[in-house]
Amino acid sequence: MRRQTILAAASGLALVLGAGSALAQAASPLAPGATVEGAIEDGDLTAVEDSYRYDDYAVTARAGQRFEAVLRSGEFDTYLEVFPPAEAADALASDDDGLGEGTDSRLRFTAPEAGTYILRARPLSGLEGGAYTLSLTERPPAPRAPRPSGVRVGQTVNGELSSRDPETDDGLPYDAFSFRARQGDRLAVALDSEAFDPVLRLGRMTDGVFVELAENDDGPDSGLNSRLLFTAPDNGEYLIRVTPLNGTDAGAYRLSLQEGPPPAAARSIAIGATIEGELTEDDGKSESDTPADAYRFEGREGQRVRIDMTSRDFDTYLELFDENRVSLDDDDDGGPEGTNSRLTFTLPATGSYIIEARAFAEATGDYSLSISEVEPDRLPDSIAFGATVQGEVGEDDPRDDNDRGYDSFTFSGREGQRIQAIMRSGDFDTFLQIGKAGGEFTALASDDDGLMEGTDSRLNFTLPDAGEYILRALPYGSEGKGLYALELIDRGPQPQPGSILVGSTAWGTLTETDATTDSNSHYDAYRVTLREDEKLLITMVSNDVDSFVVIGREKDNGEFEVLGSDDDGLADTHAKLEWTAPDDGTFEIRAGAYQYGQTGAYALTVEKQP
Repeated sequence: MRRQTILAAASGLALVLGAGSALAQAASPLAPGATVEGAIEDGDLTAVEDSYRYDDYAVTARAGQRFEAVLRSGEFDTYLEVFPPAEAADALASDDDGLGEGTDSRLRFTAPEAGTYILRARPLSGLEGGAYTLSLTERPPAPRAPRPSGVRVGQTVNGELSSRDPETDDGLPYDAFSFRARQGDRLAVALDSEAFDPVLRLGRMTDGVFVELAENDDGPDSGLNSRLLFTAPDNGEYLIRVTPLNGTDAGAYRLSLQEGPPPAAARSIAIGATIEGELTEDDGKSESDTPADAYRFEGREGQRVRIDMTSRDFDTYLELFDENRVSLDDDDDGGPEGTNSRLTFTLPATGSYIIEARAFAEATGDYSLSISEVEPDRLPDSIAFGATVQGEVGEDDPRDDNDRGYDSFTFSGREGQRIQAIMRSGDFDTFLQIGKAGGEFTALASDDDGLMEGTDSRLNFTLPDAGEYILRALPYGSEGKGLYALELIDRGPQPQPGSILVGSTAWGTLTETDATTDSNSHYDAYRVTLREDEKLLITMVSNDVDSFVVIGREKDNGEFEVLGSDDDGLADTHAKLEWTAPDDGTFEIRAGAYQYGQTGAYALTVEKQP
């Protein structure tokens, strides 16, 4: 690495900012009270499979802080999403037409924890866009929630939603009703309103937080009114929340709580069997109030089963329950073809289980249902740093919930240790996952084609804690199988940032040993000390990489707060960032590659704005 000043790199995990993508690096800071004018246009970030273009904004929040974002455009149907600080594929909240004025969006959300959130401005779908206005405001604390009213089974109550009611975390007014139920009680809840589009939410309070167990917007055969069938998983108190679909709606409603119809009678099915069945209008009803058939089988603790449902007549849907009719797992289109379903599950206890076979929407017709035992998880083999393992994914390997065969490997690591795993295969498209050892496997990070050499994988990850970790080596698709090679590399501790003086230029080289984001974008870090309102012009020029410049600082909790960034502001692949220091302090400039895997020489210049 060739530089004029002392130079190193800092943590890449914080740059991900929870959007689960290297593209989250391009998020511009957005503070409460600010309004920005933007445009969705050619050159903007694009979602998977080019489904839409978008702009990202970084919002720094305190735990419990409440926000309202409004996105307006006269040129496209707007859509807003917010992603949490921890890496996640799913949005914390979203909104389409919540402003109540056509196709503009209003998204209200409450930050569950301190951190930097990603607010995404985009069209509802498609690559067409245009100009937009985005504003962010901080909302006052929510009114204290009153004690919920009681409702009994067999009772119908009348109520009214208004702006004086307490609000959910996403800004919807609500009324709450409590009732008691015994384990296995099956209840029918109906919510009707001529004043607004009502939504039913049913759940329990856990440590002062409402945990939703079931929800319905537009019940079958009830227009915009809501219908919900619910089976109580335990004895105790439950809550019904009455909310509108949009935060601007309010008015009178009628809520009914009644005994529900009996569930579909369960017929016996043995593991290894296939049944040809038919859904009809005379069948029992699922909790979505649609025709359903139920099948009971016996299983043992730790046994892993795969349930398949196929149909040419309708879009299939599978749900697995324990013997008390408590839902354990479900699947819509997990089967190998089209709208067929496949559910793979490890049984938690020895006993009876119930499969519910139904359509995704209300439909009837013929179907085929089969259940089989699949290879359970095996104890993982150990893998040492610096070692390369030769393996094979075959038919006898255990399979994940996406029906992909896999091999598992365990290793010990230190907190803050940077590791790299490389998987190569000439037989299939490789895929790597890493998770903590112990309990059900949950991926902390993954990679598909990060080696940038076709379909081979390279996963860079910084271990959050000391302890045992699991690497999963598997194909990207369920049909993949064959030979592979897996290598585990210790990239050492995270390098510390160097320094740079205002008015100087640093010549450096991004290399494989530098810090990276989760998706393999390399960068170097420099510290600079500034006074409040000092204005900088930061440029990064490179003929080898697509330059990307970020300035920010580390907060007390160790998170990196992005205060400014630029990709191609100078020209083509060169970056230019004009930035003003918000206060006295030491800030960090990160000179990196916009695209993952890129390495090469660059020049970084930091000077006062003229």
